[in-house]
Parts: sequence; C-alpha cells; structure tokens
Amino acid sequence: MKIAVVGIGYVGLSNAVLLSLKNEVHIIDVLTKKVQLVNERQSPIEDKEIEKYFREKQLNLRASVNEEEAYRNADFVVVAVPTKYDEKQNFFDTSMVDRVVEKVTRISPHSIVVIKSTVPVGYTQQISNKYHSNSLIFVPEFLREGKALYDNLYPSRIVVGVTDKNRDILDKAQQFLFLLTESAKKENIQTMIVGSTEAEAIKLFTNTYLALRIAFFNELDTYAESRNISTKQIIDGVCLDERIGNHYNNPSFGYGGYCLPKDTKQLLANYSDVPNNIIGAIVDSNQTRKDFIADQIINEKPKVVGVYRLTMKSESDNFRESSIQGIIKKLASQGIKIVVYEPMLSGNTFFNSKVISDLLEFKDIADVIIANRYNEDLEDVLYKVYTRDLYFRD
Repeated sequence: MKIAVVGIGYVGLSNAVLLSLKNEVHIIDVLTKKVQLVNERQSPIEDKEIEKYFREKQLNLRASVNEEEAYRNADFVVVAVPTKYDEKQNFFDTSMVDRVVEKVTRISPHSIVVIKSTVPVGYTQQISNKYHSNSLIFVPEFLREGKALYDNLYPSRIVVGVTDKNRDILDKAQQFLFLLTESAKKENIQTMIVGSTEAEAIKLFTNTYLALRIAFFNELDTYAESRNISTKQIIDGVCLDERIGNHYNNPSFGYGGYCLPKDTKQLLANYSDVPNNIIGAIVDSNQTRKDFIADQIINEKPKVVGVYRLTMKSESDNFRESSIQGIIKKLASQGIKIVVYEPMLSGNTFFNSKVISDLLEFKDIADVIIANRYNEDLEDVLYKVYTRDLYFRD
C-alpha cells in the first residue's frame, strides 16, 4: 500500500513508523528540520520506542515537504495536523484539516482520507457532505505523549468511523483496520467500525473522562491538604476498591498537554444546547485547582519561586497548556519573582521570567521550587520543593 501521512507530531510520526513496517509511507510536514531529522532516522519528538525503531528496523519511510507528490495515487492519506481550540470561536480550529482534505480530493480523488486529528463531533460528516465525498473516515487516537508508538503497537482498541455504510467504504475501513493491526504486536485487538460522528464522540468522551479522573483526585488532594490530613492514605484506601482501581490517581497541579484541555472544552461546546452539569464542572475544576496551588505557594511568602520543568510528564518534550503555566501567571501577578529551569527551552525568558540553564544555580536562587512531577535532581533540596506528586509517576 502507498500511504501518505500529514504531520510529523506524536500522532503522525508514530502512525507513519507503524505503517512503514509493511507499507510504503511518505510523511510530510511544513517544518524542514523535522523532515530532515526523519530522513536521517532521528526522532524530532521524545519517544523512546520511535528512536529504537529508527535504529533497529527497516522502515519504508521517507519525509518531505512535497504534498502533491505524497498525495498522488496514495491509497490512504492520514491527516494528523494540529487542531487547536479557539477560545474566541469556542470551537476547534479545523482549518488545517480542511485544507488537507480539499487538496487531497482535488489531487487524488480516489484516495481514502483518514482523519486522525481530533475534531468536533459531526465534523467528518459535515466535510464529507461539503466535498460530496464518501472517501473520508475518522480514526481516533488514544495515545500518550512519549509513548505514542508503544500505544500503536499495543492499542487498547481501534475505532474506525465511517460517514456511509455502503460496501465500498466499509471495505476501505476494514482495509485500514487491517493495516493497523498487522504491524501491531498486540494480538486479539478489539476493533469497532461505527459512524464517524460516534467515533468523534468516543474520542472526546474518553479524554474528558480521563480529565474527570485527574480532577477528582486533585480535588481529593485539595481537601486533604486544606484539612491537614494524609492525601496518600485516603487515595490508597479509595483505590483498593477494584471498581475504582489504582491508576490515574496521582495528584498534580492540574491536567494539561496536547489533548485534555482542548478536548474537554470542545466537548463542552458540543453540549451548548444539551443539559449538563458534570462536563462544565470538569473544565472549571482545572482552573480552581491551579488557583489553589498558586495560593498555597503565595501563602509561604517566597521572594523567588523556581519552576522545575514546564513539561506535564516525565518523558515528554511538550509543555503546551501545561498547568504550571497558569500557576506562573498568578504568582507573577502577585509580584513574586519567577525563575525557570527547562532544558527544552532555547530562549532566556519565559512569560517574562528568567530561564536558568544551570541546575545548581537554579536550586540555589529559589526560595521555593515547584515541580508538577518529582525528579531525583531535586533530592538535595527537598526542603524547598512543593509538589503534589505522591507516587513518583505520571
């Protein structure tokens, strides 16, 4: 099969690597540096499994900026471009997906377009109607940052959403399912072929539930810290109930990253004319948590607060929408000096705060060090560290 993949990010690159094990894959991106790194078999994202496959596997994979070459005569075009949440429009900005779909339908109308970018509920059907095409399917991703390829090799499930139930598109949906499962390592993968609108809803409700779980244990921690009782003892006791389980229960400064903030807001926007209480509360709870954390730090009256890492997770290079950014803004608004230690930053400032590249200098200058996730780098200054990381895991 000839497959084009649009976007060298977590979703695009992990899918390109998986599919290139047994297919010809051409991945494209507007950033020439990313293209160059992929062609040199270096991963432009933090993902140990992708780095391993680049070293050890024979991948039929090449990268370029040439869209027309990639799309022409492709059996499938996988769209994995960003869809940021537009706060003014109160909806996902799908303009990049729109542009790819328009171009593919013009250059290679017989190609099946596989949308993997997260989109509003109903989007795939709407754009299919716009271009009078039944060659679009929606395949949601359920990937973790830093473990994207692993989650493609061992997927929890694979869902394919179709806009039409005619035989041709169902056959193409089954074909793409096979392409994903034949290169995966997990056996007996659970698969579903559903309507595209249902598939979009599956994605948003999944991530909103995960955000709900994070918010729940964060609010449990807020209560325990406010009452000066042991968060860990409470969580350990609660999670012994097998119906609840011992996962996604480690307190944090709030949920963040590529998906949860924008997906929860998008789902809430889809509820605009539907009664709800829980969905809106999940969105609101994240700001409440960040405000509480900031207030706890402000109460200590520090002169200099050190921010240890902006990333949300221990094996991630992403700090988009990280909860710690909201805390930085509130602390700065109170006149507290902020210094940042973040090896992934190339500049000297972040939000008008000084970036310090020398870890020893950073630890020395800060009165209080805030860390969303603990790291052994901080072992010698634990008396300065404020974290809600109780289990030393994401």
